[in-house]
Amino acid sequence: MSSLSSSSKPSVWAGIVLGTKKVLKWALILIVIFGFIFIYWKYFYTYSEGYRAGLLQKFSNKGAIFKTYEGEIILSSVSSNRDVAIASEKFLFTVTNKSLVRQFDTLQGQPVIVHYRQKNARLFWRGDSPYLVDSVKVKR
Repeated sequence: MSSLSSSSKPSVWAGIVLGTKKVLKWALILIVIFGFIFIYWKYFYTYSEGYRAGLLQKFSNKGAIFKTYEGEIILSSVSSNRDVAIASEKFLFTVTNKSLVRQFDTLQGQPVIVHYRQKNARLFWRGDSPYLVDSVKVKR
């Protein structure tokens, strides 16, 4: 009888270990899936998209390790007789498309309209801003 009870104990313990391994495997799979979904939503999903119009005040190439192109547009809600913004807000953005850099370099000090895509968060190699500009036009 003791041999019967001793043989049943390892099978119960083996069943517990096997069940625990199965639960841990599925938990790990779910964590990985939710991790990928979270990273996509946080860094690659486009939260909003639109246009901004204003005066291109600053455009520069900056960064210690990862050089990015950063710009600043003054969005004026009220202007004076000489096209000077009285009440203004700044729109900070990043340009990732290298072909747009030459256009921005020649447009400083001019009124422009930019098209942007806003991400939920920024990536350090993609720039300082969650606003990524992908086109620019001179405002006439």
